[in-house]
Amino acid sequence: MSDESRLTFKEMCAKFDVTPRTLRYYEYIELLSPDREGRTRFYGPRERARMELILRGRSFGFALEVIRQWLLIYENEGTEAQMHAWVEMANDQLEELAAKRAQLEEAFSELTRLRDATQKALEELV
Repeated sequence: MSDESRLTFKEMCAKFDVTPRTLRYYEYIELLSPDREGRTRFYGPRERARMELILRGRSFGFALEVIRQWLLIYENEGTEAQMHAWVEMANDQLEELAAKRAQLEEAFSELTRLRDATQKALEELV
């Protein structure tokens, strides 16, 4: 693999805007497996693609263990199995997000109601 297609540890952190601690943790839990030459780590196209998937999954609220299992499905069973797993994961996550949205909407409504009632009470004091 040519050096141009590989990123160093520092370059990987910069490219994906993650801390060194985060990148080391992703390696520790086996989400990423960079090439090593001595103590130097290099991240090729595979690791960069995995990092994009990890970060996208995190943005959707998936736990790292769920993301790790999903990535393992691709390695062990291939694209079709991974796609089936993705649909199932997405369905589960959409249900969870819908429940959270309902909770947020309820909190928003209650906070708005309390703020308005307090504002009205303040106005009546004047």
